[in-house]
Amino acid sequence: MQLDSINVLDRAHYLTVWSRFGPYDRARLDRLVYRRRLLFEYWAHAACLVPASMLPWWRRAMLDYRVRHTGWSDWLRRNTRTLRQVRDTIAQNGPMANADFEGRRARGGAGWWNWKPVQHALHYLWMTGALAIHSRRHFHKRYDLLERAMPDAAGVAAASAEEFRRWHLERTLHAMGAATVQDIAGYLTFPRFGPGGRRAALAAMRASGEIAEIEVEGSRAPWLVLTRDLPALARAARRPAASQGTTLLSPFDSLLWYRERAARLFGFDYRIQVYTPSAKRLHGYYTLPILHDGHLLGRVDAKAHRAERRLEVLSVHFEPWFAAGRPAPTGPGVLDRDAGTAGLADALRSLATFVGAGELTVARVTPDRLGAPLRRAVGAAERLLGD
Repeated sequence: MQLDSINVLDRAHYLTVWSRFGPYDRARLDRLVYRRRLLFEYWAHAACLVPASMLPWWRRAMLDYRVRHTGWSDWLRRNTRTLRQVRDTIAQNGPMANADFEGRRARGGAGWWNWKPVQHALHYLWMTGALAIHSRRHFHKRYDLLERAMPDAAGVAAASAEEFRRWHLERTLHAMGAATVQDIAGYLTFPRFGPGGRRAALAAMRASGEIAEIEVEGSRAPWLVLTRDLPALARAARRPAASQGTTLLSPFDSLLWYRERAARLFGFDYRIQVYTPSAKRLHGYYTLPILHDGHLLGRVDAKAHRAERRLEVLSVHFEPWFAAGRPAPTGPGVLDRDAGTAGLADALRSLATFVGAGELTVARVTPDRLGAPLRRAVGAAERLLGD
């Protein structure tokens, strides 16, 4: 579950949990992470929350980071003292953040506490497993020794390199259900195994029967699945509808990690445009895809005005096929537009509740003719919630 600092609505990991379960108490998730330590922060696809039960495999990634990422070589050679003193200071003082090092001076020296070297040192020590994220204050990371932040880690043996590759493939395929080789490479992108890095493990798992190949209608590429997942996939195929319900996805949702897969499965071209100049943005700043009955039928750009307790929907862009009443590009049948707009209205009301907004406003809707039905549906959702 990816972490990100952008807070125009809420943090990405909070939104990801909301999109699955609806409004909940964020403090409960924080307690699972930073008190009970059932999850911990590490670099999986990007900075993510990962289950503590998976530490043996991520310990292998931590150990390998020291030798795989040779881009650090020159920096480590120049900053050996900084690295050692950052670790020793945390060992002595307990949890510390970047800002806690600012303004410090080494005894009798000109001052090695330059902010950038310290930041790099903290990141390197975290990636190699010397430090862990102990907690966050106002989303700023506080680091501590791994064995203090996660006491159970001391007795955890790292998986072997071969075990890690097989586990990495197993986790990836189980998360996606079925995937091409290209999909596998684009999902959990850390560590980067390089050309052919997964090939031996993939061949071994196919030879052992752990992985099977299936055909997907309309695709020439071979698709792979975990053999143990075949019964679940068969049950899903027998359902009259792939899924039901409506939610909004965080831009950093794992469903969207590999954009080309999202385009293939849903006919949905999605790009995060927070770093795009405003004049060049097509759909807004922080756009959330609309997932309705197994289809991505549009996107919402929204902003939470916390002081006013207001959720402002700056824009809604429906996909042309949905607005025109045509079949979805990658699925049979035509979606009911009234059901789609009603589902979106319910999801927006739920989001408003989650971010603490008592007021919900909808500005621009594309195409314009769907604006009035959506606003009516939002009004009906608000009245129902009030009752």
